[in-house]
Amino acid sequence: MGEVHAEGSLRALPTADHDAEPLAHRPRVAIIGASADRAKYGNKAVRAYAEEGWEVWPVNPRGGRIESLPVYEDIADLPDLPQRASLYLPEEPALQALDALAALEERYGRSIQDVYLNPGVGKRAVRERADELGLNRVSRCSIRAIGRVPKEFPAE
Repeated sequence: MGEVHAEGSLRALPTADHDAEPLAHRPRVAIIGASADRAKYGNKAVRAYAEEGWEVWPVNPRGGRIESLPVYEDIADLPDLPQRASLYLPEEPALQALDALAALEERYGRSIQDVYLNPGVGKRAVRERADELGLNRVSRCSIRAIGRVPKEFPAE
């Protein structure tokens, strides 16, 4: 294929040395414990990742919509394996979520790149369970990991 120039001549377009990844393959993040309450970090994370161009999959058993995005009621309902999972849950639900993430990895035959245990989630039992399951645990604020800070996302 070529392009026509103003002079009417045809010149070949340069070819890429690699296959370009389609725009549809944006990085995907599951925000587990996503919230419709804009004051909560589970909502701030949804907004932060969406603004940074990630495909955001909010997960909350209440379902519905959060920030106009459809909410998955269960981790097992996710349409594919996300590159990142970010947890905003108390200890017991966090432990259950880790088991569900490990099952998702097994179903898809590949690993989640990063499983963020946000501040307040990273209790010892949760960290140990993530390690037992072989999840790539990161104990850090996932919003800061994308170069944003939670205060950029006010409740109003």
